[in-house]
Amino acid sequence: MIRRTIAAVTVVAMAVAASPLQAQSKKELVNRLLLLQQPGVEQLARQIAEEPALQLSLGARQALAGVPQDKREAVAKSLEAEVKKYLDESIPLVRDRAIRLMPSTIGQELETNFNEAELKQLIDWFESPVIKRFQTLGPQIQRNLGEKLVGETRGQVEPKLKTLQTAMARHLGLPPPEGAAAPSGGAAMPGNRGGDPGRK
Repeated sequence: MIRRTIAAVTVVAMAVAASPLQAQSKKELVNRLLLLQQPGVEQLARQIAEEPALQLSLGARQALAGVPQDKREAVAKSLEAEVKKYLDESIPLVRDRAIRLMPSTIGQELETNFNEAELKQLIDWFESPVIKRFQTLGPQIQRNLGEKLVGETRGQVEPKLKTLQTAMARHLGLPPPEGAAAPSGGAAMPGNRGGDPGRK
């Protein structure tokens, strides 16, 4: 009798271990999904924090063409230091806020729109080794596509961008960007350097 009882308890324990989601409430399932999605949310927060700095850096690099050659390297290093300072301060701030917002945004949507069985299916999907590997490769795949896309469209897009810069300068009553009359220049519009880190 004792052996049968031990065997029965063992079977139940094995079943619980094999199906850890069975005993969890809907709230617990949502929290588990939030943990699984946290790396993606952190990456999104990083991108949101980095995007303005990237745009400013692009404009600043263009504006460097107007800096005297002997001062250009020092100015470039100063700009890089300012961008790094911004990123070091802003990325943790945005990331931490994003994590705090997860329960009231993503969590609320999951709890409202999915039942327990569906939440378990989502967890199984996110925890799949194949999906984890795909998510790990995702940034590299996107980066490869982006690099190839930029490389193959730069020649067609840059002249259009220079035309746009010239048109904007004309509408603003400013001289055309340096070399844009050709159009072959890439400097930011004088007096309207939206990418200058010193301006907002």
